[in-house]
Amino acid sequence: MTNGLGKFDKFPRAELAMVPTPMEAMPNLSNFLDGPNLFVKRDDLTGLAMGGNKARQIEFYFGEAIAQKADVILITGAIQSNFIRSAAAATAKLGMDCHVQLEERVPNVDQTYRASGNVLLDKLFGATIYSYPDGEDEAGADRNINEIADGLKKQGKTPYIIPLSPGHAPLGAMGYIVAAQEILEQLKQSGQQIDEIVVASGSTSTHAGLLYGLRALGSQLRIAGICVRRNKEQQAPRVLARCTELSKLLGTTEYITADDIILNDVPLAPGYGQLNPLTIEAIKLAASTEGLLLDPVYTGKVMAGMIDRVRGSVYAKNANVLFLHTGGQPALFAYEPELTTALDAT
Repeated sequence: MTNGLGKFDKFPRAELAMVPTPMEAMPNLSNFLDGPNLFVKRDDLTGLAMGGNKARQIEFYFGEAIAQKADVILITGAIQSNFIRSAAAATAKLGMDCHVQLEERVPNVDQTYRASGNVLLDKLFGATIYSYPDGEDEAGADRNINEIADGLKKQGKTPYIIPLSPGHAPLGAMGYIVAAQEILEQLKQSGQQIDEIVVASGSTSTHAGLLYGLRALGSQLRIAGICVRRNKEQQAPRVLARCTELSKLLGTTEYITADDIILNDVPLAPGYGQLNPLTIEAIKLAASTEGLLLDPVYTGKVMAGMIDRVRGSVYAKNANVLFLHTGGQPALFAYEPELTTALDAT
């Protein structure tokens, strides 16, 4: 890493992701939309537990956990959390125990949602599972997971909590600083120019880490975040705050200003983890034109947001746009009833 990233190389890292991931053209989708030249960065192929961006995000958390000689990992997240699935797989790989707390973030879900997809994988990886009733009570969820950790300490365990709420060291975002360097190197080697990268903006670890990493490495490449949990007015200060946290953690200049943060929340409604016609269309188009599988929670909405930008004439006809595929495919099976109904109706 360069001097622009300050103390970056001093942080321990457990290398869990299979990287670099490939970058591919999407000519069929580009032609279908009659828009710019579309590309995909295949972070769904990071390997661990069916891949995805979380394999990158957990590397620095697990590096710190190993340095602290932790023997049990705790994490809280949505029922169909990709983060939890990836962390549970990593604990199995590294010989640790895993305790996970599943939050009720999505209303009116059925038994398919509660038992298949990521939940099934969590169980296969041997995770001990708890429930938390309120998906929007970050402080309460944190308190509860800390109480579980206290109980494990009394049993002689050495727990390590991977936090998801703001206010903690942004170790997850550091995984996408690594990805920023990887993308820039791939573009340099291929001679390909990219005008914009389109990413999911949820916890902000991917969005903020990538944006911060690019600016720290001297790139002004534009990043458009597609809101998957909160609207753009709520999300913008969270992205900026995460970038500020990175600056403080690494001891660097604050590279990011409000002008760097571009957000689109058109595909968000009716809310996190809930399907809508734009997302269903995007999932179908990616599969039918490029053989690319997207998930209903993140990448489906990100693709819908990118399509909205194409149809809104945001890009010049000859522009090059990179879609960051962050994985999440196991969640497709959790949404089988809704997706089957939508597919059968066409």
